[in-house]
Amino acid sequence: MPRQLDQTGTQQASLAKRFAALIYDLLVLIGLLFCVSALWIVFNNGEAVSGPFYNTSLFLTVFLFNAYFWTRSGQTIGMMAWRLRVQTVDGYTLNWTQSLIRFFSSLFSIACFGAGYWTMLLNDERLTWHDRFSDTRVVVLPKRDTKKQPK
Repeated sequence: MPRQLDQTGTQQASLAKRFAALIYDLLVLIGLLFCVSALWIVFNNGEAVSGPFYNTSLFLTVFLFNAYFWTRSGQTIGMMAWRLRVQTVDGYTLNWTQSLIRFFSSLFSIACFGAGYWTMLLNDERLTWHDRFSDTRVVVLPKRDTKKQPK
């Protein structure tokens, strides 16, 4: 069930911050994919693994990683580090359908030599293809004041 998110002080995310968060998430995903592969190897008696079931499990791992965080809080681990959040146009967390659309359209954006990302530099709304297709936005969250207030 999508929940409403606080919009106070948010602004559109830059392409640089999006890529930085993507790099962080890729590092986490590499570790996660190693773990999934290790499980496959254990169940395959230590032999190398290949084939459609293995490839599908890796693909599903990547999708479920992203969709879980997008539907839960709007932030993957990399997005948390860079204070980014993906949300609907109305300021809600994504549902699973929007996550699926966003995931596949982002793959398409990357497959087109990143054209889906670069188009955000050419439009005033600063939206990527996957933002448009899934009716979502990536916003930068304001910095939190971590200093304690005097009593």
